Amino acid sequence: MSDRIEIEEVNAVEQPPRARVDAPTETRERKRDYLEGFLSQKPQVEAAGEPGGELYEAVVAALKDIYDPEIPVNIYDLGLIYGVDVTTDGHAVVTMTLTTPHCPVAETMPTEVELRVGAVPGIGSSEVNLVWEPAWDPAKMSDDAKLELGML
Repeated sequence: MSDRIEIEEVNAVEQPPRARVDAPTETRERKRDYLEGFLSQKPQVEAAGEPGGELYEAVVAALKDIYDPEIPVNIYDLGLIYGVDVTTDGHAVVTMTLTTPHCPVAETMPTEVELRVGAVPGIGSSEVNLVWEPAWDPAKMSDDAKLELGML
């Protein structure tokens, strides 16, 4: 058995032939573009108080500025906010819960939420409904909150 490797020198490599496309001589009628109707539609403007609307998103942003004192996550991502309703006349109703009925901030948190939401420009009045059903559990947290707490 020989451990010799044979080497062949190559000075040039023959170029492969180029692809050639013959254009049709007759003109074809353009087929209807399936996106034509879609692209001609104007985007729908979200109502200010609806999800995606400017006022609704401002209320959600205000809620994301409020943190649970025992858990370093905001109350929105923590899953304590069950609903946000904003009427056309600027009245905001927030339905929320707490982690437990015996939470140390049970008396102050709803008031803070009401004050923060009421301070959003465009909100004339705010109301907080504190509910206990359905009970809060960690499954209600957003993925960001779970990541922050090392649960993902």
